[in-house]
Amino acid sequence: MVRNIRLNLFTITIMLICVGIVMIYSSSSIYAAEKYKDSFFFFKRHLVFLFVGAALAFLMMCIDYRKLQEISKPLLAVAFFLLVLVLIPGIGREVSGAQRWFRYKFISFQPSELAILAVIIYVADFICRKDNFIRDFRKGFLPPMLVLGGVSLLILIQPDLGTTISVSLVVITMVFVAGTRLSYLLSLFLASIPALYILIFRVAYRRMRIMAFLNPWLDPKGSGFQIIQSQVALGSGGIFGVGLGHSRQKLFYLPAAHTDFIFSIIGEELGLLGTLSIIILFIIFIQQGIKIIKNAPNKFGYFLSLGLVLMICLRAVINIGVSCGLLPTKGLPLPFISYGGSSLMFDMVAVGILLNIARTGEYP
Repeated sequence: MVRNIRLNLFTITIMLICVGIVMIYSSSSIYAAEKYKDSFFFFKRHLVFLFVGAALAFLMMCIDYRKLQEISKPLLAVAFFLLVLVLIPGIGREVSGAQRWFRYKFISFQPSELAILAVIIYVADFICRKDNFIRDFRKGFLPPMLVLGGVSLLILIQPDLGTTISVSLVVITMVFVAGTRLSYLLSLFLASIPALYILIFRVAYRRMRIMAFLNPWLDPKGSGFQIIQSQVALGSGGIFGVGLGHSRQKLFYLPAAHTDFIFSIIGEELGLLGTLSIIILFIIFIQQGIKIIKNAPNKFGYFLSLGLVLMICLRAVINIGVSCGLLPTKGLPLPFISYGGSSLMFDMVAVGILLNIARTGEYP
């Protein structure tokens, strides 16, 4: 049974990656040819990231995942250090007002991706070590929340509210499943409302995103342009799509067509059947992930797999929701499909760890 789960998860991941390879070239070739005089510019870089991600995933499959528990604190310390380092002018690379990347030539690295993985590993380890104190506020609830708060603050400074919200939801779900008191979580939620209000409605570009989400036609050539063009792409595809490679919205109408809004291009070129196929693949991925969680051989494996599956699930839901106009624009990539070096590599690392946990459950 566990062997079938591993095979199914691996197969679904490969299918999603293959869709990504095809759609990245389709959605970026004209833009790349215009800007970089090379239609394969993003395609070639994506293959490099894919190769590195595959190597890291294979490494995660080869080592015993329980060794991650031993390095959870050092890994978290490295993640904190890199999050601080990327904020230093001249070291971190600023793109469109956000300072989130280390970049050398065509190689880029986003330390927040490592931080997400480090936090998930740390919290899973913490839950195992402090199992008897998980309902105690000072010993069981406060430490992971302080770690989450520190990481969230550094990611917010970049700024990246979408990633902050995602990792917060994952960690809160993990400690909730572990058995922390609901009153603690409710108090945290109530205390965070003023901060969320300030972060969203007191920051001009985020406030415009919310207004555009509520009614993009109030500013169709400004803040609402991206949402409108995304919905035009999805609507133009109909049931069967306009044909692979024949998207009109990728012709400089839809910004970030090969990254955040690649789902919209899939909808335009492959139609409703294409988008439903992607959603079904993610549903099967999550279903197999849940089976791995249930069959995890120990508590660390249980909570580690829970955190990883939640993270991939949230990213997929948020990205698809944004493309369809169901959620405000967040800037999160579609796992395994969108162009993006760090996100793709760490998604593949997560799959490697999940396959490792499943294999260990089969051969304890």
